[in-house]
Amino acid sequence: MASALTLFLPLLLILSSFSHKLAVVATADADAAILEAPSPLLADGDDDGGFIKGIVRSLLQNDRSTSEEADGATDGKPQGSLYETDFGIFDRGILGRAPPGVSSLTNNVPETLNVVPGTTQVFVFEKALIFGREEEEREKQRDVELRRREAGYEEGEGDDERESGSLDLEDIEDIEDGEGGTEGQPRLSRRQSNNSTTRTVYFSANTCIQPQLLSPTISGAAPQLTMYVSTTSENISPGPSSNPNHQKWYVFEEGAVMVALNVSSDVYIGISAPNISTTMLSGLYNFQLAASVDDYYHSYDNQTDANLIWVDSDSSASLLITHNLTDSTDAVTDNDIMNVQPYVMFAQNIDDRSADGVRFSYCGLQTYAQIAATKNGKFTSMVTTGMTLAGLGNLPKQQFYFSGLNASSSYVGILAALPQNGTGQIGSNVVGGGGKVARATSFQTKATNANCEVIFDLPFCNETAYAVPSNPTRFTNATQLAQVYDKYASDMFDIFTNVLAQIPCEAPDTQRYSLARTCADCSAAYKNWLCSVAIPRCSDFSDNSTWLQPRAISQPNPITGEFLAPALAAQFPNTTAFNSSRNPFIDETIAPGPYKEVLPCEDLCYNLVQSCPSDIGFSCPQPGYIGFNTSYGQRSEADENGFVTCNYPGSAHYFSAGPVGPQLSLLAVALVSVAAVMLM
Repeated sequence: MASALTLFLPLLLILSSFSHKLAVVATADADAAILEAPSPLLADGDDDGGFIKGIVRSLLQNDRSTSEEADGATDGKPQGSLYETDFGIFDRGILGRAPPGVSSLTNNVPETLNVVPGTTQVFVFEKALIFGREEEEREKQRDVELRRREAGYEEGEGDDERESGSLDLEDIEDIEDGEGGTEGQPRLSRRQSNNSTTRTVYFSANTCIQPQLLSPTISGAAPQLTMYVSTTSENISPGPSSNPNHQKWYVFEEGAVMVALNVSSDVYIGISAPNISTTMLSGLYNFQLAASVDDYYHSYDNQTDANLIWVDSDSSASLLITHNLTDSTDAVTDNDIMNVQPYVMFAQNIDDRSADGVRFSYCGLQTYAQIAATKNGKFTSMVTTGMTLAGLGNLPKQQFYFSGLNASSSYVGILAALPQNGTGQIGSNVVGGGGKVARATSFQTKATNANCEVIFDLPFCNETAYAVPSNPTRFTNATQLAQVYDKYASDMFDIFTNVLAQIPCEAPDTQRYSLARTCADCSAAYKNWLCSVAIPRCSDFSDNSTWLQPRAISQPNPITGEFLAPALAAQFPNTTAFNSSRNPFIDETIAPGPYKEVLPCEDLCYNLVQSCPSDIGFSCPQPGYIGFNTSYGQRSEADENGFVTCNYPGSAHYFSAGPVGPQLSLLAVALVSVAAVMLM
């Protein structure tokens, strides 16, 4: 068929140029002679020849009939052509001739334009692009079948067009004499396209630039843009001044709008900018609009819980992490999921109002966010991101470390999903290429001169990711501090491993220390406990939360060199649990000065006792006994509200799931030895 079409197009041009002369000169016999003349183009043996024959016959008959009508012939009866020359695949919808002043949209290709306040920019997404090649193929099949039948072909003659979805007889209308046909000769005509055929189209837009307040003392923000939509040719310029009965409108929400429609014709879109007060605001709007038959090009989610978890902060940095990117443990060895970072993140101080009104707009956040994860497609120096297996289930997650933050400040973190196009890059011709913005997550930084610093990505204590006691005068960066803590924990674990090696772990069942637990369980439980107690989770000394344990109150602050005021120090017992850190290593090597510790969760100790041989001598205190309140913490309802009341591997703010690993029942806890082995 491709060869026939190639030959058909030049033929059509020639016939069109000389059709009138051919119609006047040619008789019925001459027509037959032309159609029956031997020619490679019109060979009966060629499947494509039948197609061309029908076209030639149709053109000759149509033009002769037209000429006869002009000369007033054929018995004084009005004559109609046997076939209306209607080449539907070449209509305006295919050629893309939008009305004047209306810009055409292309599937998954964004249009970015300025719009002056009080004006409207109009676009059209044409039917031909909505239905694409499948509508073109349907039109082609209808035309082919009608021309074949008009040329006199019967069932079984001609090519394979009939078998590949050609029209049935019911698609041919017989118009009797008096309705356009001659007596005894039915008139053939192509039915109109089925207007009931619809397709879902997704329209989305983002505000990239908006008018700015003339003064920070002025309250409020720039009003939102509005999208107007029309699906009727009676309104090809939808906007605030058009007939409201012929359009619908949707006000942007925080700089974004999403509209899905079932359509069967051209769709007209108007993006309208409201009038603004020139005494309060200055500037124009810039927006990005896209249409897609696949899915939203831009999107946002204001309903689902944020997919971003605040892990912890210090006075100038914060660590955040996503939920698990997959529930499959097989993904741990999948290089694709560990090498492609699916999200970017933006951070904004809540006192900075520059991003107000565009928090659901990807391009708006890139313009106004105080800290943007990416600029011009590249990650900025203030943001460190990467994949990690730390946390719940040891499954893939993406983490973000933001530096350069202000102390004692509240922020919002906004996560945006990149399109899954292999490269994770925003761009045209990509489904979802405009990014998907999620709900914001709130987080806070610690106080000025706080001696806590966030560490993460430790080689041995790989689940440790939070703020720890620090001393910036001894450790110039978090990496050095993390190495010191991690080495200490690793050395302690080596000692334990030597002890565990004395246990007959591979003995027969009758000689093993437990039928429920193994030495591997013991080793894992000890590592979880060790990393939590050897590397304490640090909080501001000024934080008065009841679950925090004051530490090293008799030491000077390494940043200011000052000791606690005597009146403040007198509020705490003069005991080792308050005057020192949890273990001597911290005071000797780190020397952090006064801080407060988020105590390790009690179930870490109970799980250790249950998992390891009793010969090692592990035991834990119970609530109410001496030493418990200064050694271990308990989970509470506050953990469900964004607080971390006790520390455990993978702990984080706004973390609703329980810890990884088995826990003891209340009955088992009661049976645990009262004796305590504590690191003080």
